[in-house]
Amino acid sequence: MKNTGDRRRTIYDVAKAAGVSISTASNALNGTGRTNAETRERVRRVAEEIGFRPNALARGLLSKRSHAIGMLTNDTYGRLTLPMAAGVSEVLVDHGVSVFLCATNNDPRLAQLHLEALLDRQVDGIIFTATRLDLAPPVQLSRLPIPVVYVFAEGPADSVTFFPDDEQGARLAVDHLKELGRSRILHITGPRDYLAARIRAQSYLDACGDGAEAMFGEWSEEWGHEAVQTVFARPGPKPDAIFCGSDEIARGVIDALRDLNVEIPTDVAVVGFDNWEVVARQTRPPLTTIDMELKELGHRAGLAILSLSKGEPVPAGITRLPCRLVVRQSCGSPLQSD
Repeated sequence: MKNTGDRRRTIYDVAKAAGVSISTASNALNGTGRTNAETRERVRRVAEEIGFRPNALARGLLSKRSHAIGMLTNDTYGRLTLPMAAGVSEVLVDHGVSVFLCATNNDPRLAQLHLEALLDRQVDGIIFTATRLDLAPPVQLSRLPIPVVYVFAEGPADSVTFFPDDEQGARLAVDHLKELGRSRILHITGPRDYLAARIRAQSYLDACGDGAEAMFGEWSEEWGHEAVQTVFARPGPKPDAIFCGSDEIARGVIDALRDLNVEIPTDVAVVGFDNWEVVARQTRPPLTTIDMELKELGHRAGLAILSLSKGEPVPAGITRLPCRLVVRQSCGSPLQSD
């Protein structure tokens, strides 16, 4: 086969090398037209052999798609968004679709600038993610001429939205503690004005019944430490298990229990929520926790935006995906009855 040198290979080179017309080569590479399977395979093989790469702009003009998706997030540090973005990218890469990730820092002006840049690039759709379920986008997304999918964020009533199932996740944590023989289970969680905190707390209260106590505070180690000090300073029975609303809170809880010479998990079992591995694996003992399956949320959001960008229907409404219990060493084995 003739060497065309170091210049960029074109569709003309592919057609000539494969012995077909330019339109047939284009149809074969784009999966359009009535090209038979044998010709399609020969054209694609030749394209690979000569190093042909389709021009994204030209491909977009033909398909009326840019093969790019924008992802807007207010998650400056990426703790929640990066696993979701990885899930989105895993789904889209096999379809030749790129992802542009833009952090808004909760700044409406910055969000608007990112949005305008994405629209100038003619992205096929936008995925909006946030750090809390009840946070509306900092810019108006519902009137855009392209599809929008919301994940871990609040969308309009008729939008396609994906949430982790916080109620089910909290129930997993409580059920695990009960199966280990724990009966005096305390819940220490984040601010009451967070929807996720309220959902998890209500699920815990429903599961534990009379005498159950949910303590609302901050998403921080300091709050976990303070809450334990408060509980263990007051008279009466002490908890034999603590279900925490986040892994950060759980680390503060464990540090406070250690300061009080309380054995973990012998005296008190501890469960976190998030499976933030940099925290959960380094806690001593390593933390049993609830994984929100953020990458799977990304997978589902990616599949939804891909379908919508092709004009295919996707059911509107909130889809809650199940969480997963990750067992480590902070809960121990089932208690032995006397």
